[in-house]
Amino acid sequence: MRFPNKKRPGEVRDAIVNYLRTRPDGATVRQIQAEVAARLDGVPPSSIRSYLRLNTPTLFARMERAQYALNESLRGHPRPGSETAGKTLAPVELGNAMLVHEDCLKWLRAREPASIHAVVTDPPYGMFEYSDEQQEKLRSGKGGVWRIPPSFDGVKRSPLPRFTVLTPGDLRYLEEYFFDWARLLAPALVPGANVLVASNPLLSHVVSGSLARAGLERRGEIVRLVMTMRGGDRPKHAHREFDMVSVMPRSMWEPWLAFRKPIEGRVQDNLRKWKTGGFRRPSSEKPFGDVIASAPTRKQERALAPHPSLKPQAFLRQIVRGVLPLGEGVVLDPFAGSGSTLAAANAVGYKSIGIEKDTRYFELARIAIPRLTHLIPGATRTRRDKSSSGEASLFPSCEA
Repeated sequence: MRFPNKKRPGEVRDAIVNYLRTRPDGATVRQIQAEVAARLDGVPPSSIRSYLRLNTPTLFARMERAQYALNESLRGHPRPGSETAGKTLAPVELGNAMLVHEDCLKWLRAREPASIHAVVTDPPYGMFEYSDEQQEKLRSGKGGVWRIPPSFDGVKRSPLPRFTVLTPGDLRYLEEYFFDWARLLAPALVPGANVLVASNPLLSHVVSGSLARAGLERRGEIVRLVMTMRGGDRPKHAHREFDMVSVMPRSMWEPWLAFRKPIEGRVQDNLRKWKTGGFRRPSSEKPFGDVIASAPTRKQERALAPHPSLKPQAFLRQIVRGVLPLGEGVVLDPFAGSGSTLAAANAVGYKSIGIEKDTRYFELARIAIPRLTHLIPGATRTRRDKSSSGEASLFPSCEA
C-alpha cells in the first residue's frame, strides 16, 4: 500500500531505473515522468527532471532528443530477469505453435496491438532463481538459491527455489518487473483476454498487485491442488527436538492468478467482436471452476522435458483449453521454458506463441514440444514416440 508524499529512500531512483531497464534504447523525459507517476503518487515532474540531471552520468546517460538511458555500467550488470547474452536463434514452428528466442519485454514492445487472445504462463516466481548465475549453479548441482532435496525412497526429487532468502530489494524488483511486464503486455491483448499466471503462495500477492496496478482486471485465482514430496516443514537442524512442529503450513496447492484485459461493453458484445471475455466450459453442464485437482509431474513426463518447473500436461491442457471461451485465438506464453504450454495448446488444437530468452531452454523446448504434444496424460509413452530416449538431456533429470 502506498501513502502519498511518503517515499522510502531511493524509491524514485528505483522507479526510474526499473523502467529504463525495459528500455535499452532509452526513453524521453516525458515517458519517464509518465511511468514514474504510474508507479508512485505525488512525485512532481520537476523532481524527476532534476533527478535525471543530477545523476547523469552516474546512473543515466543523456542521449539525443532529450532521451535518457541507463549508463553502460548498469546496463553491463543487469538484475535477474535480464536478457541472456548470446546469438538469437531463428523462430521455430512446431505444429500450431511458434517458438521465439527472445527476451519477452523486447518482444512485447514490438508486438502489434490487439493480437493476443489469452496468456498462460509459468514465470520465474522470484526472478532471481532464473538469473544466469543461479541457473549455472542449478545445472552443476551446487544449488545456490535452489534447494536440492535428498532422494526419498529411491526417488530423485525436484530442486526447489527458496523464496524465503529473497531480500526486500529482490521483492521490490519482482514487483516492478511484473508491473513493467503487464504494462507492455496490455496493448498486445485484445479486450477481454484472459491472463493466467502461475505463482507461489509466498509471492503471489506481490505479482498480483503489480498486474492490477498496471491496469489488468483481477478475476480471482485458479487453485491447482497438488501435494508434493518436498517436505522441509520442520525446524531446520531441530526436527527431532520439535517433531510436532511445522514451521509454516505445508504447501498443498499452487495459485494461478487470473486476470483479464477490461472488456468493451457487455460480455456478449466482447465475445461477438473479439471472441474473448470469459472461459470455455468443460461441458454444457459443468462450469469452468477455480479448483483443479492435479498431481506432481511424473517421472516419465519429465524425461520428455527435463525442466525444473515443468507442469503436467493433464493440468495444463485443462487451463489452456479454458482460456479461449469460443476456442478461437492465439495463446501466448512469454516465459516458455520447456514449451509445455505450447504443447498443451497444440494438443487442444489452439494456435500459440512461446517466448524464451534462455538458449538452453529454447533448445530444450524445440525438442520437448512435439514429445509433450503427443503425450497421453497418465501414460508412460507418447502416441508417436514409443520411447523417451533420443537427444541427450540438457539438464539433470528431476522429479517432484
